[in-house]
Amino acid sequence: MAPPPPAPAPRHAPTHTLRALATLTPPSNSRTWQTAPHPSQPIVATACSDRSVRIYSLTSFTLLHSVTGGHKRSVRSVSWKPHVRGQDVLATGSFDASAGIWRHAQHRLEREITSSTGVEDDDEDDDDEYQFACILDGHESEIKSLSWSPSGQYLATCSRDKSVWIWEELEEDNFETVAVLQEHDGDVKCVAWHPEEDLLVSASYDDTVRLYREDADDWVQVACITGHTKTVWWAEFEGSGMAKRDFRAKRLASAQQEQDRFVEELEKSGPRLATCSDDISIRIWRRKAREGGHSANGGMPSIIRSAAVDEDWYEDAVLPQAHERAVYSVSWSRRTGMIVSAGSDGKIIVYKERWKVASGSQTEANGDTVVPDADAPLTEWVVVAELFSAHDVFEINHVVWAERADKGKREGEEVILSTGDDGEVRVWVLEEQGEKGEKEEEGAAPQV
Repeated sequence: MAPPPPAPAPRHAPTHTLRALATLTPPSNSRTWQTAPHPSQPIVATACSDRSVRIYSLTSFTLLHSVTGGHKRSVRSVSWKPHVRGQDVLATGSFDASAGIWRHAQHRLEREITSSTGVEDDDEDDDDEYQFACILDGHESEIKSLSWSPSGQYLATCSRDKSVWIWEELEEDNFETVAVLQEHDGDVKCVAWHPEEDLLVSASYDDTVRLYREDADDWVQVACITGHTKTVWWAEFEGSGMAKRDFRAKRLASAQQEQDRFVEELEKSGPRLATCSDDISIRIWRRKAREGGHSANGGMPSIIRSAAVDEDWYEDAVLPQAHERAVYSVSWSRRTGMIVSAGSDGKIIVYKERWKVASGSQTEANGDTVVPDADAPLTEWVVVAELFSAHDVFEINHVVWAERADKGKREGEEVILSTGDDGEVRVWVLEEQGEKGEKEEEGAAPQV
């Protein structure tokens, strides 16, 4: 049976607005696909159709590097390796069917960021460029997405050839293929890693979402999600802990027991998964928790595969329908738990999860007593901000949260980066309605 259509958008008015902060400059002269914030530095990498990667500063919103020479066709995806000391390591995936690894010294990066803010630096280095370290070949067709695991041990790539590859870096610039996963029946659009464990997710043209982990020295599929009815463009896991702590702090006094139980169950099942699709829906999935957690082989001997490795993922929520055409990208804020989405219709939508009204009996205005369904969800997702034509008439290929780093930032504040067919990466600030926007600092005025 086909899943029900997405729920209609809530009727209440959005509570927030998206204010244009800047456009990263200069923009690309060709389509831009994806923008990846660095895990610790105030910079981002943007994948471009002109075979380059553009590295921008989030402090000054200006271009630091144009990384070229490694690929023969469009760069479709970029991913920063986490937990690297002394240098930055960037992986790039291209329509030429190859993945590239690039390296850059961090002390040089710090000097460039300082220089971009107008501070003089006499210690120039003519060789201060991203160095092409190695190339990873094996896919038969375009690489659509790649992603480093949280530990940095593995790099996952996926392709139009219907496969997902997992590479392990044995030593610097020496990679070994540890898995070639061919479970999908169509073009694989996206790969992403769980934030707490080596669990990989992939999304595909075949309308499915699949999850993999290592078992008995081999990588195997542990779940297949079939709720979408058209191409699944993007999948991303919820961050660790932040949103759950926020939920516990804001629980309703009239329903603390039920809500505490909800938070405990959420902590047992771990970070949830958000997916978006050509079917115009954004869906949230949750893993069914097992007693004793999720071991890789269920305590069985490693020479055989244990059935206990399989996982049960079920639909936790469908976000209110606010898009009119395909949704290409979703991003889950690690700070607030909000979700932002964008796609073919040029809209940017921000959603927030909140507690529903207390679950006990309630008295309506007409005097009738209503007892809610005991199995009804305790939370609901609502649209808090909606922006039309964020890139004028152009489609938005990717959207992501990033830590704000310019002079106007407030502690813990985030920005939203949108990447479009117009070659631009635009920077947005989410503000509560009625909140007075800060005056832009000289040199960082909005350019959108």
